[in-house]
Amino acid sequence: MAVPPDPPPPDVRFIKRLVVVLTSVMIVGLILILGLLVTRLGMAPAPLALPDEIALPDGTRAQAITLARDWVLVLVDTGEVLLYDRGSGELRHRIDLPTE
Repeated sequence: MAVPPDPPPPDVRFIKRLVVVLTSVMIVGLILILGLLVTRLGMAPAPLALPDEIALPDGTRAQAITLARDWVLVLVDTGEVLLYDRGSGELRHRIDLPTE
């Protein structure tokens, strides 16, 4: 007849329980993070409030556009920067860029 093995010492049983608990917490945390990523990445971004129309001066084309909270900045191919009001689309300021 075989002799039953000795039970593990209390320290080993404590470490075994601790490993099981920590593994469970890590699995639950990973599932929670993945769930949050799936729900947050699936949300549509907030729409930008832009004016209906911005009228560029005749003979100019936009090269770059920058949006800020209160204004829209347009760099045109003639070397000017045009500053428009974001709410109304009205031209507020023109800046000539220096050429080298």
